[in-house]
Amino acid sequence: MSQYYNQQGYQAYPARQQGATPYQGQGQGFFPGQQQQPFPQFPPAGAPQTPPGTVQPQGMLPLEQSYIENILRLNKGKLATVYATFEGNNQWNAKKFVGLIEAAGRDHLILSDPQTGQRTLIPMVAFDYATFDEELEYEYPFGASPGLSTFPPR
Repeated sequence: MSQYYNQQGYQAYPARQQGATPYQGQGQGFFPGQQQQPFPQFPPAGAPQTPPGTVQPQGMLPLEQSYIENILRLNKGKLATVYATFEGNNQWNAKKFVGLIEAAGRDHLILSDPQTGQRTLIPMVAFDYATFDEELEYEYPFGASPGLSTFPPR
């Protein structure tokens, strides 16, 4: 196969045959010398993400459900210290919040101050990390797992 060069002197690739797509042709891929590869197959959305034959460790959340929001939700009612960063804020760009976990969603966390009763809504995009003075729950209550989120990978 002969080499082709464009006007800037860079190697160019031969034009495709009329009506051919990059993955059609004489067993070739898009680039010369590359073999055609089948597209990878992904499981449908909502399907378990644990590879077949993998044993789930005892006392651990399944991989597809080990999200921060689920861990926070499992520890609802516990006292947490949450550290958050707010970029572009000229008054304070980092802040510490202390409160009881009331709720956690995919994009937010709600804490309530046990002394004042004030509730704080923290966007998860600002969430850095949380500390606890007690042991955390990390496994599902016996039986089903209501209220925990499962999302397809991004």
